[in-house]
Amino acid sequence: MNIVLYEPEMPANTGNIGRTCVATNTKLHLIEPLGFKLSEKHLVRAGLDYWDKLDVTVYSDYQDFLKRNPGAKIYMATTKGEHVYTDVPYDPDAYIMFGPESRGIPEEILVENRENCIRIPMWGDIRSLNLSNSVAIVLYEALRQNGFEKMTMEGHLHHLHWKE
Repeated sequence: MNIVLYEPEMPANTGNIGRTCVATNTKLHLIEPLGFKLSEKHLVRAGLDYWDKLDVTVYSDYQDFLKRNPGAKIYMATTKGEHVYTDVPYDPDAYIMFGPESRGIPEEILVENRENCIRIPMWGDIRSLNLSNSVAIVLYEALRQNGFEKMTMEGHLHHLHWKE
């Protein structure tokens, strides 16, 4: 799987997303300009000690991303999407793009990719969810559709002995 952040603005969100990507063996693609430096302490803190395990690629702009990922099937997560994120099929190498926190993916990109625009349903007139939460919601649906390939599927409780 591939998560694409188009011009992300908040280092803590990107750090959280990076940690989610490490936990799911997902590649992270960052399209510049970024609203922070990759060395920023909020980014590193949110990513904890996982950031060095992250498969991350940085692109100079959207055209650079397209040029370096030819033929990529890109889903665009947007509140303007006509399809619910659970209603589309995700290939194991799908790309799921999210826009910057303050404005989302630009309309001109969405119009070019109308059929691949997906949304997370929300109640009422809420504008949007937090970016890192949105990434986790959609990514885990894509992973579920692909059988959580090579992921740990069960945990183990440690038995505690209680004295009576």
